Amino acid sequence: MKALVLMVFCFFLLLVASPSASALPSKKSSKFYPKPCKQFVLYYHDILFGRTRNILSNSTSYRITNATNLGNYQFGSLIVFDDPITKDENLRSPPAAAAQGLYVYDMRNDYSTLFVFSLIFNSTEHKGTLNIVGSDPLGAPSRDLSIVGGTGDFFMARGIVTFTTKAIESIEYFRLKMDFKLYECY
Repeated sequence: MKALVLMVFCFFLLLVASPSASALPSKKSSKFYPKPCKQFVLYYHDILFGRTRNILSNSTSYRITNATNLGNYQFGSLIVFDDPITKDENLRSPPAAAAQGLYVYDMRNDYSTLFVFSLIFNSTEHKGTLNIVGSDPLGAPSRDLSIVGGTGDFFMARGIVTFTTKAIESIEYFRLKMDFKLYECY
């Protein structure tokens, strides 16, 4: 009899302690994805020192390592950059920030890069940094990268930045639209 009461009591505890399926948020539910606390759009411009642009003063990025012989997708190339970030698509617009870091072509069978960089803001509107890391499969229409931290106006920021390719001029220039959604703002 004690065993039966103990089993019923344990079953009751499990029933009460475990959330019902209707109480769990659906992955498609808007409650599962909170609204961003800050949202804005910027444009990233990269001018690679290369075959036709051999003027280092106009370049904003430089290939440190050449691609390996493993495929035709630049696998193994490492590029460091100090790229201008603008509020619109015009490269000659006043910079809103600078992107400093690197990207590595990291796939042998497709064009894809791993981005690791900081956005440095030093204007009257914003001061501080946002740190961004993530994979950028170049053939995808849009790609999400992680915002893993920040300083100054973006202290401890967390969120997502969505890349959309806006222009490609050979391998030596590209422009990305960056749609920022910060979910932790202090």
